[in-house]
Amino acid sequence: MAEKFDVHAYVTDAIIAAMEASTAPWRQPWTGEKTGAAFPLRANGEAYRGINVIMLWLTAVQKGYASPYWFTFKQAKELGAHVRKGEKSTTVVYYGQAERESEDGEEVRFSFAKAYRVFNAEQIENLPPEYYIEKATEARDLGTAPDPTLEGFFANVGARIETSDEPQAYYHPQHDHIHMPPIATFHSANGYYATLAHKLTHWTGHSSRLDRLKKGRDRTAYAFEELIAEIGACMVCAHLGLVPDFEQSAAYVESWLRALKDDKRLIFTAASEAQKAYDLITQRAERNPSTLAA
Repeated sequence: MAEKFDVHAYVTDAIIAAMEASTAPWRQPWTGEKTGAAFPLRANGEAYRGINVIMLWLTAVQKGYASPYWFTFKQAKELGAHVRKGEKSTTVVYYGQAERESEDGEEVRFSFAKAYRVFNAEQIENLPPEYYIEKATEARDLGTAPDPTLEGFFANVGARIETSDEPQAYYHPQHDHIHMPPIATFHSANGYYATLAHKLTHWTGHSSRLDRLKKGRDRTAYAFEELIAEIGACMVCAHLGLVPDFEQSAAYVESWLRALKDDKRLIFTAASEAQKAYDLITQRAERNPSTLAA
């Protein structure tokens, strides 16, 4: 009997291999590069979410794909297109729910995850032209002056952001505020807003919001929260057309690798929590569309 495919182990092992090669899939400065849109898209234009964003980012960077669109073999065929011979698929994860009968005869609903395979538009011939359009934009050259659009975006989220000459950026969970040094002290405005995105992701974990930050956390829990904040901040930066700012030390990365090797479901949880943080931030910001980055 064939061994059952373990989707959690497969995905985690791929991410561990990338991190050990210093190419963590959420760490790619896609803005201004030829890696397509910030977020990978399904054939119908719907954005992928959670762990699938990370997996498709990883493949797009490794292969240099510019198109954001991904198709199953069947979806390509339905459009009169075909996957080129020899092309290899990328594994993504489908989450669903089903029912089964328990030992006492009751119907019980349960969640499951299973893998399926997709191909980037650049692996497929004869798709409609719009699927091949390069979606990348030029990198934002912001200098060190505040950007009114980005200022509006972050202000509309509603976090209390304090500025002083103290040369540290941090989120204070007890006082529920973010502290930032003046933007003029940063080498670029991009660096300022990318750092703010990281701190804002921590802010989403407050008990009055996503309730992710628990008291008495150990070192492993702190490292896990930093992993969530880094992935979440990269999602926010992708949304705004910014290059993410990577401030994590080698010690954090080592902790992540150790934790991922011990728990094959951990990266799924981190990606899910990062997605929730990103959703909260963008939903709050989009209450006023005029604050969105172009």
